[in-house]
Amino acid sequence: MTLYPAACIEWIFADEDRGFADRVRAAKDAGIDAVEFHLWKDKPIEELAQALAETGVKLTSFCVDPRRSLVDPAEHDEFLEAVRGSIEAGKALGSPPMIIASGFNVPDLSHEEQHENAIVALRRGAELAEQAGVMLLLEPLNNRVELPLIYLSSTAQALDLIEAVNSPNLRLLYDMYHSAVMGEAVPGVLGDRAHLVHHVQVADTNGRHEPGTGEVDWTAAMEELLALGYEGGIGFEYFPTMPSAASVAAARAKISI
Repeated sequence: MTLYPAACIEWIFADEDRGFADRVRAAKDAGIDAVEFHLWKDKPIEELAQALAETGVKLTSFCVDPRRSLVDPAEHDEFLEAVRGSIEAGKALGSPPMIIASGFNVPDLSHEEQHENAIVALRRGAELAEQAGVMLLLEPLNNRVELPLIYLSSTAQALDLIEAVNSPNLRLLYDMYHSAVMGEAVPGVLGDRAHLVHHVQVADTNGRHEPGTGEVDWTAAMEELLALGYEGGIGFEYFPTMPSAASVAAARAKISI
């Protein structure tokens, strides 16, 4: 397997007022054989399943829905129910990897206490994923632009959590946009732990648009991924600045996939 593009149809191919199933078809028409989206409860699952089967397009990920906190013990039972429900919903879509985030900081808990709470929740979630044969993807998000209250904003800490849980069904979603916004070394932050990365997403800084519109050195970033042995999807999770087909063509050219 080599690197391949996956269009986030939450934002890409959303032009022309396309429904979600038609966004799958539009991606296929543009030469994209994989897609992803965010939450699933507001999506037409049966229509999406039909479009995926019809086109042969692969679903690389969607988010566990509803979102619940890993760091607040009061939400752990709801988090596990969300994982169970999302596993069930995902069966119609090929049981793709499912994305989870930490939730917001809990003011009366220390950083260390929240870290330990996350380990507990992730272990329980990973057990469900192992039983179902599904991958959970932990995604650190930035707290400088979109989510100032988010707890987990560090790629290194996310990797620490994954190592602590020690499950083959819990891996990292490495989003280069969030990483770059946080001032992490892109490339460089993965170090010797790239084997824990299961999926990668890209968008440039300065607006979260196509690669090439901001400050990330995409040549160096992609060279590092290849040198570290990453093989798999590169999720185009950005706001396009041009018609979607032209946008994904420009993104593919910029990162050479």
